[in-house]
Formats: sequence, structure tokens, C-alpha cells
Amino acid sequence: MLSLLYYIVVLVAALILYVATFIALVVCYPFDKKRVVVHTLSKWITDVFFGLPPRMKRVVEGVENIDPSKSYVIVLNHNSMIDIMSIYQLPLVFKWVSKREVYRIPLIGRLLLAHGDIVINRASTKEAMQLVHTKGLEWLKKGASVSIFPEGTRSKDGEIHNFKAGAFLLAKDAGVPILPVVLDGTNRVLRKGIFMNWTNKITVKVLPPISPEEIAERPIKEIIAEVHDSMVDTLAEIRANNSK
Repeated sequence: MLSLLYYIVVLVAALILYVATFIALVVCYPFDKKRVVVHTLSKWITDVFFGLPPRMKRVVEGVENIDPSKSYVIVLNHNSMIDIMSIYQLPLVFKWVSKREVYRIPLIGRLLLAHGDIVINRASTKEAMQLVHTKGLEWLKKGASVSIFPEGTRSKDGEIHNFKAGAFLLAKDAGVPILPVVLDGTNRVLRKGIFMNWTNKITVKVLPPISPEEIAERPIKEIIAEVHDSMVDTLAEIRANNSK
């Protein structure tokens, strides 16, 4: 019953902000090329989602590693749909790279399109990579960041698996830093299907960025391996601290 009441409140708030998003998109479009206002409204939706449960925690660490004046290619481990909502506390305006199927979800799909996110068809890898590169460069040039799951799909066991090169090549060609972010707890928000886990803790940890100069000078495979290993070590550290 409590979960149902929670969903109703979140839905009402989301619908109000959903309508406000499209009004803001039309009104602000001529002078808000990064869609900062739309992004802010999306952040408010996540604030409602995480803010209502009194015992659910979203802990954000390492924000000091972010320079809000810069654009980044953000790379994150992927465990659930909640991953997307979890990082809106970061002081950045970002666009998601997400599979086409997500955009078919009622309300959510339209909201992500208004947000300016990059829609890819995973059935065609070459086409998807080209689109991510082209659209990613466009947004980075406008001053927005681009968020990518370098594993390419959700982890079924909660561990961090092999990374694909697309995010790293985008950062290299755009001349922007790579910002690694590690998530834990996003796959435990729901229990028994649709019921909320009211005592769950989500940890969002921002690691030091990899500079454009380092990306340009070193082989991409080395950068990928370094970022992957640092994220794996950080995830293990987060879990060890949370188990104490």
C-alpha cells in the first residue's frame, strides 16, 4: 500500500514537471542551446523520486573532481534503469546515450527526447557508433556533457564488465576529459518486482577525470584498461565500506 501511494505521488509530480518540460523546451529553445532548463526539470523529477522516502539514501562523493565549466564524456557502470536518475545531483548538464527501446516507454521516451538524449539502434553497431559520435560531438561543442555506459548493456551480476571503445574515442576526438563515475545500489531500489526498498542506499562516486592531453598522448586501449580497473577497484571499495 505504501509503495502504491508513493508511486501515485511521484507520478503526479512527474506529470506536472513533464508538461513544464515541453513548455520550457518551446519557450527557452532560442537561447538555451544546452537545454539547461529542461535538464533542471529532469533533476527535479529525480529529487522527488529519491527525496520522498525518508530512509532511502543517495550519497554522492567526489563532486570536487568536477569542473562545472567543462564538458565531459561521463562513463558509468550499468546495473538498472535507476542509473539514469541517480546522477542528476552532479553539477553538469548532460545528454544520455540510450537504446531505442527506452524511448518507446510512455512519458519517459518523450521526456528523454525533449532532453536531447541520443537514441541508438543496438541492432546496427556501426550505425549506432556513428550516431553517438556525430551527436556527441554536437552536444560537447555546445558545452553539454555526454553520458555513456561503456559496457554497452546492463550487468546481470552487478559487476563491471569489459568496456567498448566508443566513449573514449568520442572524448579523444572532442578534446574533452573522461569522467568516470561508479554506481552502487541502483539494482536494489526495487524488491519483489515493483515494491520499493525503503532502506536502500545508492552511492554515486565521481573519480578524477582523465585529461584531454593524456587521452591524446596515450593509446586508447591503455586508457580504457586504466579507467575500467579504477572503476572496478572503486566499486569493491564502496561495497566494503557499506558492509561495515
